[in-house]
Parts: sequence; structure tokens; C-alpha cells
Amino acid sequence: MKNVVVLGSTGSIGTSTLKVAEDLPDRIRLLALAAGNNSDLLIEQTRKHQPVAVSINDEAKANELRGTLGANCEVYSGSEGLLKLATLPAADIVLIAIVGTAGLQPALAAIRAGKDIAVASKEILVMAGEIVMNEARKYGVRVLAVDSEHSAIFQCLDGKPSASVRKLWLTASGGPFRDKTTWPKEKFSEITVERALKHPSWVMGRKITIDSATLFNKGLEMIEARWLFDIEMARVGVVVHPQSIVHSMVEFVDGSLIAQLSTPDMCLPIQYALTYPDRAASERVQTDFPKIANLTFEEPDVERFPALALARRAGEVGGTLPAVLNAANEVAVEAFVNRKINFPQITETVRHTMDTHQVVSHPTLEQILEADAWARAAASL
Repeated sequence: MKNVVVLGSTGSIGTSTLKVAEDLPDRIRLLALAAGNNSDLLIEQTRKHQPVAVSINDEAKANELRGTLGANCEVYSGSEGLLKLATLPAADIVLIAIVGTAGLQPALAAIRAGKDIAVASKEILVMAGEIVMNEARKYGVRVLAVDSEHSAIFQCLDGKPSASVRKLWLTASGGPFRDKTTWPKEKFSEITVERALKHPSWVMGRKITIDSATLFNKGLEMIEARWLFDIEMARVGVVVHPQSIVHSMVEFVDGSLIAQLSTPDMCLPIQYALTYPDRAASERVQTDFPKIANLTFEEPDVERFPALALARRAGEVGGTLPAVLNAANEVAVEAFVNRKINFPQITETVRHTMDTHQVVSHPTLEQILEADAWARAAASL
């Protein structure tokens, strides 16, 4: 039985994690749950799973929860609440599924408390991959992937050394604007928020869905892979695979390719992270190859989707530049969703912010957070 803390329990990854826990009641105990501001769903989850502690962003809502949940469940709030849950003595693993940068400090706190972490928030490794992985090695804990692509690579590598790898191949659905006949670059300024939120393969949160439309999501995953698997950016590639059945591949130095395949369902990589190194039986994911019929692959269109080139540049330069890329993108996506900028301006905002940043190499955590704050202000201008 593993005691699991879920930070971000009311989001898409969090709710999928709770489904996995329901599937495996003899293997997973939900020790603590943290939510953003969805107190109604958090109450429902708490009554069903009986965690020992919960946390919510707003202190006023935390007070309401204390009255509703009674004395059997501790209620915390804000960033201090996340740190409290991440370091609970009884926790075995902390799954971090908080959108944005709020998961970084809890991730480091969990590592320093000797907890394994399962990472669904790309920002943690994009911003501070060097620091996070160094701390994980120092404290002897695992950093496990929850993204389907990184889980796939982890499963394909199966402990093989970096020297045996020619290239890691991250697969991308291509997003809703993959077809250049229907969506030539000239029409990108006409893309609406509603259209960008219609992903062809996955049901995800708003931010990650927009990132999938721009391909920034895949760019962030490239940087994340660089740190997770201790491999330089030159050996991380992207291939477009519209069916989203092959979740990623590893090409070895002898020319062999090993891939992980399944029908798209986030419950599978979540379950693998929480039960690792075991595989638990589950009927949730079923893959019917005759029904799928075809698997196709394409080169990504970097002219229409320059986010990939920006992310590769950030990953190669390193230092504070990935944090700047990430922060500027968050600001730009929010501006697009609020209809303040158009779709192509997301990428242009990020490019301009990166171009004007003075990079700090091998930064401290404080310098990373300073670069993050600087980029948010610069991207808002």
C-alpha cells in the first residue's frame, strides 16, 4: 500500500489520479489532497476518500471546509498548506499536478523530506530541472514521470544508460491546427479561443490545451525530457503522430526503436508512476489495433509552429532561459484566452521576452524565481 499525496486533486490529472486510486484500493491510499479553489469538488473527494489532510488556496474557503469536514481531517491553505501536505511523515509519494509554477517549492520540499515525487507539472523541470534532479540524487528519491510521453520513454529505457541512446522521440498529436491546407499560417490570426480548446486526442485543462495547439506543450516536454533522462537537447526529437497511440519512442545506438503504445488515457501513466516498479492489473485501458487500423508519422511544421525552435533554444542555452520561456508563455496564453492578443502573438510574446533576457548560467533557485518574475512583467508589457 502506497500513501499518496495529490497536489491538484480537482484538475484533470488529479481527478484521473482519484480514478486510479478507486481502481486499486488495496495498493493506493489517498493520504492528502490539495485543490486550487474548487471547494465543492474537494469536499466531495474528501468525503469519498477520507484523506487525513486537505489544502485549498483561499484561507476563507479553508475556514468553511473546517466547519464542513469536522475534526477528522486537517485543513490547510495557501502555499504553506501545499508544503505541509508535501512533507507529511506518512507520505510515500507526492503527485504534483498544479498548473504553473506553484508546484516547484512543494516538489523540492517533498524531495528534501525523502519522498518520491510524480511530476505532472512540466514547469517544475522546465524551470529548475538541474536543481530538482540534483536534489533528488542527493536525497536518494525518485522523480517519476506522469506525462504520457515521458512515462513512455521511462518504460522504454528500462534503466538503460544514456550512452546507449541515439535519440528520444517525443510524439505529438499536432494539435487542432496540424492540417496546413485547412489552417495555413496566414489564417492563424483568425483562430479563436474556442477553436484552440478543441484538442483532437486528449481532454485536458485550458492552459495545456492551448499549449498543445501552439506546440509549446511539446517544447516544454523536450526540456523536461532533457533533465528527467539526463540527455542533451540534441538527442531529443519530436515527431507528429496524429493517432496518439504511440506515446513516445527511444532510438538506441544500434538502430533499434522501442515504443510504448496504448489508447490515449492518462490513467495509465498515472497508475504506472504510483505503482512503480510494479505493474498493477487494470481493465481501464483497452487497445484495439484492428479498429485503430493505421499509425502515421510526420515531421513537425516548425515554420507554422515556431514554439519548438524557441524551446530547443531555451533548452540548449539553459540557465534561466527555460524559466523565462515558461513564464512568458503562461502570460501570453492567459492574454490569448482573455482575447487581448491573437494566436500568433503567443509565440511572438515569448520570442521577444527571450530575446531581451540576460541569461544567468547555473542559477540558484532564487535567481530562477527572479527570472520568472522578470519574464512575467516583461511579457505583460
